[in-house]
Amino acid sequence: MSGASLFIKENLKISDVQVEILNGTLNLYSLIGSALAGRTSDWIGRRYTIVLAGTIFFTGAILMGLAPNYAFLMFGRFVAGVGVGYALMIAPVYTAEISPASFRGFLTSFPEVFVNIGILLGYVSNYAFSKLPIHLNWRVMLGVGAFPSVVLAIGVLAMPESPRWLVMQGRLGDAKRVLQKTSESMEECQLRLDDIKEAAGIPKQSNDDIVQVSKRSHGEGVWKELLVHPTPAVRHILIAAIGIHFFEQSSGIDSVVLYSPRIFEKAGITSYDQKLLATVAVGVVKTICILVATVFLDKFGRRPLLLTSVAGMVFSLTCLGAGLTIVDQHDGKITWAIVLCITMVLLNVAFFSIGLGPITWVYSSEIFPLQLRAQGCSMGVAVNRVTSGVISMTFISLYKAITIGGAFFLYAGIAAVGWVFFYTLYPETQGRTLEDMEVLFGKYHKWREANAMLKKTKQVDGEDNKGQIH
Repeated sequence: MSGASLFIKENLKISDVQVEILNGTLNLYSLIGSALAGRTSDWIGRRYTIVLAGTIFFTGAILMGLAPNYAFLMFGRFVAGVGVGYALMIAPVYTAEISPASFRGFLTSFPEVFVNIGILLGYVSNYAFSKLPIHLNWRVMLGVGAFPSVVLAIGVLAMPESPRWLVMQGRLGDAKRVLQKTSESMEECQLRLDDIKEAAGIPKQSNDDIVQVSKRSHGEGVWKELLVHPTPAVRHILIAAIGIHFFEQSSGIDSVVLYSPRIFEKAGITSYDQKLLATVAVGVVKTICILVATVFLDKFGRRPLLLTSVAGMVFSLTCLGAGLTIVDQHDGKITWAIVLCITMVLLNVAFFSIGLGPITWVYSSEIFPLQLRAQGCSMGVAVNRVTSGVISMTFISLYKAITIGGAFFLYAGIAAVGWVFFYTLYPETQGRTLEDMEVLFGKYHKWREANAMLKKTKQVDGEDNKGQIH
């Protein structure tokens, strides 16, 4: 949409406010999808929820591509937005539930990796189709999104269902078969199955292929446990999940991604071609850095990457604000300031993509207890989308009110508050099983004590297991 909106504005003769609404409302519409996705995925399973998301995406892309006017385009954007909400909730949950603990950070960052590849392909399609007639180019840019959604909906049918969802339905035999395929050994498979059974309230000694489960496994009573009477651990988990989603978006990444052609124009780049090419560079840097992050997530842990990433964002947003202020206050072209602005935009998306971008989805999908995971994650996504919607729908109005430099100083301030929040409240989850999380959380800023206790317990258990095996 970032490049397409340049041509939509010219072709459909719409105002800046209408461009803001077109760009930003997708995030608000996605709330509907993420609110429905928790219950849908508990009801029909994680896999078929992904098929449903793909179908909705396909419909939205076709409607936008065929839109004869602004109102019809907004309707297509609404349908696509619902699909975005479904996908953003279900992709990290499914991936976290199917992954062994040793690879979970790497695999759960995949949704964010491919979101970035999608953004890059979007930028490339902006540049590739920009030479078509103006009534056609933006329609092709938006309509081409129908192809990947078909691949998604068909491809996911060849994949196994989430073993955790199968256990919640009492289908232990099916769950064990999936775990055998996705574990490194039979011992790990059995350990994972026992942990999931315990979390779902099924006795460890139950070994029938199909067992009776409580109604709560279908999603009943979850909201009460999550919001009305949460345990200290669940309250801490909820604060952590909602907090990371809020700061991911309120630090202004959507303004950079959606409005980078405008930022480059403000910095002094005037031709369509150069603006779109500079925007492709943003996509390339974002994608390369997210691939680097996937390798380091399980190697260095979540905390070091998260704190480094947010500190780098504070620095780059402050410098970008300064560069744009200098360009704004001078009439002539200041080459060094233009170079500074472009460098800081690229540095900002680089720092975002090595930490805050992927870790938001990895972290929030791995910390919730099994029974609360689908609804907990959908709450995180809801906060993410509302914040993203507010940021992308207000950016043009914000920079007109407080200058474009002022807007980025504001984002830098928010990111700085986020850094303190993460440093204080976020335990390291690297290498922990999903079932360990309730022990790690609930101590708030004293989480290090819980971490030490878990390490000690694991050592004792490990020695006991060795003794039993011998």
